[in-house]
Amino acid sequence: MEISEQNVKSKAHILCYSFAVQGHLNPILQFCKRLASKGLKVTLVSTISASSKLIKTQSCSPVDVELLDVDLRDIPKTSKECERDETQDYFEHYKTVVAPSLAAFIENQMSSNYPPKFLVYDSIIPWALDITKRFGIDGAPFFTQSWSCNTMYYQFYREKSKVNAFEDQAMVLLPSLPPLKINELPSFLNGSGTYPSLIDLCLNQFSNIEEVNWLFFSSFDKLEEEFGLANFLQPITWMATQLPVKAIGPTIPSKYLDNRLKNDKDYGLNLFKPNTETYLKWLDSKQPASVIYVSFGSLAALEKSQMEEIAWGLKNSNIFFLWVVRESESDKLPKNFSEETSEKGLVVSWCSQLEVLAHESVGCFMTHCGWNSTLEAVSVGVPMVAMPQWTDQPTNAKFIEDVWGVGMRARENGEGIVKREEIAVCIREVMEGERGKEIKRNSKKWKDLAKEAVDEGGSTDKNIQEFVAKLLYM
Repeated sequence: MEISEQNVKSKAHILCYSFAVQGHLNPILQFCKRLASKGLKVTLVSTISASSKLIKTQSCSPVDVELLDVDLRDIPKTSKECERDETQDYFEHYKTVVAPSLAAFIENQMSSNYPPKFLVYDSIIPWALDITKRFGIDGAPFFTQSWSCNTMYYQFYREKSKVNAFEDQAMVLLPSLPPLKINELPSFLNGSGTYPSLIDLCLNQFSNIEEVNWLFFSSFDKLEEEFGLANFLQPITWMATQLPVKAIGPTIPSKYLDNRLKNDKDYGLNLFKPNTETYLKWLDSKQPASVIYVSFGSLAALEKSQMEEIAWGLKNSNIFFLWVVRESESDKLPKNFSEETSEKGLVVSWCSQLEVLAHESVGCFMTHCGWNSTLEAVSVGVPMVAMPQWTDQPTNAKFIEDVWGVGMRARENGEGIVKREEIAVCIREVMEGERGKEIKRNSKKWKDLAKEAVDEGGSTDKNIQEFVAKLLYM
């Protein structure tokens, strides 16, 4: 059932709250746009500490963006910086200062011409549900990781004694999932015992999950169903027997999928400003599918030794490369590397990743396997070389290689370093090898299925439409 814009706007206003980091803002904002396209009045709320640097574009329209002016300390940026006490203190402080500000914002909205009927909140702040109840409105969490990964966290949440219990096991067997090696689990669950406060953060996403009627996550049904293994109930199917889960992705701009949302060509909120003229001109000068794009996201910080191995692996592959190295990481590059590789490569401090991935000259993506990056590559059909770092990334790499067949994992040596020889071999195999041909075919298949999910009548479109229809009668 399609809902008329005039009818919805007279009845329904929805708030969405995102944690203020790029990897959470992007998918939640795209969900906001999809909801607004159904006629809802939508307001995206975040905090001003990180968001004060946001670069806004017109593609946010017709979503209102509101920033809460709260006193927040800097967010720990990488696993290296996330000491136990520091991280735990930060999130306790975050709740202390954000919860009353969010409550005050909602209270103010309740007396407006369009009082909100619902709050979609970032799953890492489950206490937001308690705030909504004060005002008699409903709420639902939004998960920014794959549902396969969320399934693991949910199962560990239900039996916390299992955390760190797999140290001596060759394979881990969990309901609804394929057999996993220890290094294919999310890093918080692999028995190392590191970052206990972050383990709690991931598991506590499910602390009040029985109280909600909706759980939204950034993926699409078929991507979470494809194991090719007998006797396994897929994560989304299994979790649907436990909880009211709904896939509402891929959460990327419509231009790269169904193109049904007018002017939706980028995310619309950026913490970094790319120099588009430089890298697009360079890409335009290259042949189709001749470039490997390399990026490890907005937060990951690699060791200097690993950066050097990547650098020489790229050079030894003898394939054109575009490498994003944040300014804070640039001193880890080998001396004179950019000059020595100027005929084959370009190093930039930031870029519009989707614009690059969709460029016809890009034939492969070397990635840390963050979920947003993974979903972007799947959605535009770009094969991957996987180099996961931590959190959910090892699990995503497992699925990239063995479940969806859209890439290869570059494997570490015994010292935890991916060597230059391994990097060069993986690049050449994906770009030019026999295995690469199958990877390219699989990538094309998943690109088509991603578009099908969000297009009219697709699984994601139906899930969003169902939510909007029920929201009108709450």
